[in-house]
Amino acid sequence: MAELARLFLRLGLVAFGGPAAHIAMMEEEVVSRRRWLSREQFLDLLGATNLIPGPNSTEMAIHIGMVRAGLRGLIVAGLCFILPATAITLGFAWAYVRYQTLPQMSALLFGVKPVVIAIILSAVVRLGRTAVKTPWLALLGLAVFVLGLRGVNEIVLLLGGGAVGIFWSTLRRGPLRTSGLGLLGVMGLIAVVPIAVGAVGGDASGSMVSPSPSLRAIGLYFLKIGSVLFGSGYVLIAFLRGDLVADYRWLTELQLLDAVAIGQLTPGPVSSTATFIGYLLAGGVGAVVATAGIFLPSFLFVLATNPLIPRIRRSATAASFLDAVNVSSIGLMAAVTVELAASALKGWAGWAIGLAAVVGLVKFRLNPAWLVVGGAVAGWGLN
Repeated sequence: MAELARLFLRLGLVAFGGPAAHIAMMEEEVVSRRRWLSREQFLDLLGATNLIPGPNSTEMAIHIGMVRAGLRGLIVAGLCFILPATAITLGFAWAYVRYQTLPQMSALLFGVKPVVIAIILSAVVRLGRTAVKTPWLALLGLAVFVLGLRGVNEIVLLLGGGAVGIFWSTLRRGPLRTSGLGLLGVMGLIAVVPIAVGAVGGDASGSMVSPSPSLRAIGLYFLKIGSVLFGSGYVLIAFLRGDLVADYRWLTELQLLDAVAIGQLTPGPVSSTATFIGYLLAGGVGAVVATAGIFLPSFLFVLATNPLIPRIRRSATAASFLDAVNVSSIGLMAAVTVELAASALKGWAGWAIGLAAVVGLVKFRLNPAWLVVGGAVAGWGLN
C-alpha cells in the first residue's frame, strides 16, 4: 500500500501534459517497470475508462489502485494522484486572490512539453503492439486516428469503434451472445444514468444564479459536472463558461481564463481547476467542496465498473467490443500526440529536448518523472 501511495503521489506531482500523458506515465510505471498489470489488462481498464464520465487519468489511477489492493487501493491511489495538483492549485488560488496575478511558468513549460510528447509517443507504440491483434484492428485504429485529427467527437469514435467490433464478431462467429450484450448494457446504464440526472439538475439552474453561491450550490454543481463530463479536459472549459460565466454569473470571463490557465500550469488532472474556482467563490472550504464534488463520481463509477471488466473479457461478443474500443483509444492517443506536437515542438530547441527524451526513454529506460524535471530545467535555461 505504501508503494502504491508513493507512486501516485509522485505521478501527481510530475504528470504534466493532459490525460494522454498521465496515462502514458502510468503505463510505464505499472506495466513496464513494476509489472503490476499486463498490457492487455491495462488496455481493458483504459477502454472501460473511456466509456464512463469523468477525468480519464484520475479514473485510471483509481482502477489501478483497485486492481492492486482492492477498495483501500482504490481510495489511496485516487487520492494520492489528485492531492498534489489540488494542493498546488490551492496555493496558486491563495496567491491569486492576494496579489491578483498568476506566476510566470512559460519557461518551465517550454521544456516540459516536448518531453510529454515523447512520453505519450512511447506509450502509444507499446500499447499499440498489444492492442493491434489483427489486420482489421489495425485498419480500425488508423481510421480512428484520421477521424480524430479531423475533429470527430471522442465518444462517437469510441462507441463507433466498439460497434464495428461487435459487427465483425458477428460476421466471424455468428449470432450475438445475449450475455455479452447484457454486460455491455450494464456498462452503458452506468454511463447514461448520470447524464439524465445531470439534465434534471440543470433544470433547477435558475435557483443557482447568485454572485455569492452557497457551499451547497457549489458542491451540487461540481458533483453534476463530475457525473456527466465526457471527453478531454477542454470539454470542462466549455461547461464552465456556459454555466459559471453566462448563466450563474459566479465568475467573470477573466477569472475563468485565469482558472483555466492554472489548470494548464499545474500537474495532474485538469479538473483541479475546480479547486481554484471553489477558492475564488468561498475560500478554502469552497475549494474542498468543489474538489470533492468533481472527483467523487469518478470513485463511484470505477467501484461499479471495475468488477465487470474481467467478465466482459470472458464474453466473446463483449471482448470483441472491448478490443475495438482499446484500439480506438490508441488511435485517439496518437491523434492527440500529433495535435500537441504541433504546438510543443517549436524551433530547434523543442525538437532537441523531445529527441533527447525519446533516447532517454528507449535506450536508457529513464524514469519519466526525471525526464519531466530535466525538461523543465532545460526550458528554464534556454529561456
